[in-house]
Amino acid sequence: MTLKKIRKFAKKNYFITAFFAIILFVGVISLYKLFATKPTYIYTKVKIGQGLWWASTAKPGIWLAGAIKKGDTETSILGGKSVEVLNVRYYPYYSSMAADQFDVYLTLKLRVSHNKKTNQYLFKRTAVSVGSPIELELSSAQISGTVIDLSEKEFADKYLEKTVYLTKKSAYAWEFDAIKVGDKYFDGENTVFEILDKSSSDKLSFSADKFSISSSIPSIENLYFTYPIIPETRKYITVKAKILVKEKNNQLVFAEEQVIRPGKLINLSTPNFVFTDFVVGKIE
Repeated sequence: MTLKKIRKFAKKNYFITAFFAIILFVGVISLYKLFATKPTYIYTKVKIGQGLWWASTAKPGIWLAGAIKKGDTETSILGGKSVEVLNVRYYPYYSSMAADQFDVYLTLKLRVSHNKKTNQYLFKRTAVSVGSPIELELSSAQISGTVIDLSEKEFADKYLEKTVYLTKKSAYAWEFDAIKVGDKYFDGENTVFEILDKSSSDKLSFSADKFSISSSIPSIENLYFTYPIIPETRKYITVKAKILVKEKNNQLVFAEEQVIRPGKLINLSTPNFVFTDFVVGKIE
């Protein structure tokens, strides 16, 4: 009797029957893809930020750089691991208009689906490619970023150890004193910079910020008093350091994005000193 009632109900309410049949069909296909098909994994490098590479937004602070840990994961609705953080690297970025900020880079293992027609990988139903934004809900933090590299195999980055000479003209004496031989920077994975030696030579300059021949102060009686130009001793500083770089497109790259070559400014710091306006003089 029960089967007859079901058949009678199905014939009478064929729209409802068709609706449930579609849901059942989709569920079966989804379960088959989830459990019967082999999962696809790719490896990506992500720069933490707003997500759109062409948008200039604030960089993350130390609180976010320290929150993300190697081994952090994101799980899917069914409990499977969809994202795994393989490493975290962070480099200080200093601006006179903002507090200390960091460039943070993650290497991730993503579980994706592959669209064979377009040859695209999809993560959370969104295409993953170099330059595309990505949203992550890790066990330790919720973040967004930009994909800067992608590979079907695990990245095998080869680092080169180089000797670099950094120079600065008209430096203050306290800058030379603040530079410590042996000071180094650790990016979360490797020691990427270490000061080996330093030297300086005195240079006589004229301090225009304190005294100038045109710096006249009017008095109450409208008389003008002109201060003389007073010479101030500055230093020409040379720093010899060991730096870890990657060779990419015949260029030496430091901190994932900084191309290092003679004549170029470098954005770099150690725990004891910020290398402001230092120029790469030579690379060996």
